[in-house]
Amino acid sequence: MDLRRPSTIKDVASLAGVSTTTVSFVLNDVPGKRINSETRARVKDAADELSYRPNRLAQGLRLQRTHTFGFVSDAIGATPYAGLTIAGAQQTAAANGSLLMFMNSGLDPELEDKEIRALLDRRVDGIVYASDYHRRVTLPPSLLRTTAVLVDAFTDDPSIPSVVPDEFGGALTAVRELVAHGHRDIAFLNNQEDIPATGLRLAGFTSGLAENGIAFSPERVIREEPISAGGYRAAIALLGRPDRPTALFCFNDRMAMGAYQATADLGLRIPDDISIIGFDNQENIADGLRPGLTTLALPHYEMGQWAVQTLIDLVGSGVQHPIHQALTLPCPLVRRASVGSPPSR
Repeated sequence: MDLRRPSTIKDVASLAGVSTTTVSFVLNDVPGKRINSETRARVKDAADELSYRPNRLAQGLRLQRTHTFGFVSDAIGATPYAGLTIAGAQQTAAANGSLLMFMNSGLDPELEDKEIRALLDRRVDGIVYASDYHRRVTLPPSLLRTTAVLVDAFTDDPSIPSVVPDEFGGALTAVRELVAHGHRDIAFLNNQEDIPATGLRLAGFTSGLAENGIAFSPERVIREEPISAGGYRAAIALLGRPDRPTALFCFNDRMAMGAYQATADLGLRIPDDISIIGFDNQENIADGLRPGLTTLALPHYEMGQWAVQTLIDLVGSGVQHPIHQALTLPCPLVRRASVGSPPSR
């Protein structure tokens, strides 16, 4: 054999003393074929010795499958959660013998459309379309040419499956945690931006109060910028009052960090004088604060997993445009040390 040319399936068959069909069955793990373990081992040893790998491109053209998927995001690569979403997607693809090709548009619609077309030209089996935060999206027309699923986003198109966090349930869990520690006077530092999480977390907050017989007071909800400075301003406004609340539920961990700074400036202690819960589980913040911040975790890893597994299932079933499936994944509570019993008054 000429060692300068790539090995072929015929070379493997010759070395193993079997037919090319048997080699194909073994190396592609074709189910239902009665091939004994000794023959399977001989074929795999021959393939390893010859450094032979199946021609996936040729297989893809023959089977109309390439075992590759695209992952297109707007600005997810710049968020602190990108690694978890990508890890969930990538590990699920690898476990199913597939690969992911990543594209990041940086919120440029023209670049995004160009990236999707490039993925389609490379015959990917489907595309994960990921947003950097939970929102309604307008899909690029080119995305409708393939099987697609949405991560942290949703659309009115009934043929595109989507997965988002349970913002309502997460806020409800936060209130229940505070009530379980004895709190009845709870304030909410909410986001001032008009996005789904703003309304859903407020709804979960008010629902949590209602189920525990706590009257809702609009004065206990302050809308601010969802950053540390916004959380600081909102916390100062609430905690500087004679009738300050005993607990704060913050829209995100950045606002909670601002609330920590406000409590320090006011000479208050966490959780002795005030309990605080965040949202997002942005670990470089939640773990870094002292005391550690109790918060709700966004299910980024699980959303990445679900997206790729859904694509694989859809491609395997031959259904490109399924009945709409809008999945909501829970946001689990991550307990640290920022919640305690309310102070006696």
